[in-house]
Amino acid sequence: MIRLGRKSRRGDFEGRKLAKMGPMSHSSTFLLPNLPTDNGPALTYALVILNQRLPRFTPLLWEHAQVHVCADGGANRVFDELPCFFPHDDPSDIRKRYKPYAIKGDMDSIRTDVLDFYRGLGTKIIDESHDQDTTDLHKCVAYILELLNPEHPNLCILATGALGGRFDHEMGNINVICRFPSMPIILLSDDCLIQLLPSTHHHKIHIQSSVEGPHCGLIPIGTAGGRTTTTGLKWNLDKTEMRFGGLVSTSNIVKENIVTVQSESDLLWTISIKKE
Repeated sequence: MIRLGRKSRRGDFEGRKLAKMGPMSHSSTFLLPNLPTDNGPALTYALVILNQRLPRFTPLLWEHAQVHVCADGGANRVFDELPCFFPHDDPSDIRKRYKPYAIKGDMDSIRTDVLDFYRGLGTKIIDESHDQDTTDLHKCVAYILELLNPEHPNLCILATGALGGRFDHEMGNINVICRFPSMPIILLSDDCLIQLLPSTHHHKIHIQSSVEGPHCGLIPIGTAGGRTTTTGLKWNLDKTEMRFGGLVSTSNIVKENIVTVQSESDLLWTISIKKE
């Protein structure tokens, strides 16, 4: 969960750098069975499902999200794999219960039977095969922003299936969160999550120790990282410069309930997700 010191304004999120603002607070409460109701203004969650194996906590994320969008072959995953989470239920009932609001992408991965099934249930089918310059995740993020953000400024996008599989796909998905720096987008797998910490804010990360950690990392992305200072880690940084070919803070350990990060450059924050 991510809360801004002040509400984001409606506008063009892609590529927009915010002026220096107050602290940004982060918490992975979307991994908890119940969302807290006494910790500031509520967030609106949107879930994007990409074409990789569904994490074990997918039904939980689905329940927390207000809208569900499958990126092309992600619909195959929902159709094939979600019934496996409910072995005692009729698969057809589960498929009807977990119906995506929309399927969007270049439609090169989704099976015909899956497409026909969800079309019959009223799912919006948005063919973007004419656009080969953006990834399916990018297309889905842009769609969700247009659909929800004007009415829900406290929006956070969760993306499953964004990690694992082909490395170029992973890097393309990481590029998406860098192209929308002012929109909280969290990439999730069974093992970890990744999100962008923009340099326009100081960051306070509330660790949900029952579901995440202790392993974590801070990764400079795109360019050499400016000076970074942290608290709450086993190996804290003190005005430390990071870059590929030099120091990168991987395999660090969370030691406190709150981790703070101040950096002159954008960083990726990653933390492990605990197995049940």
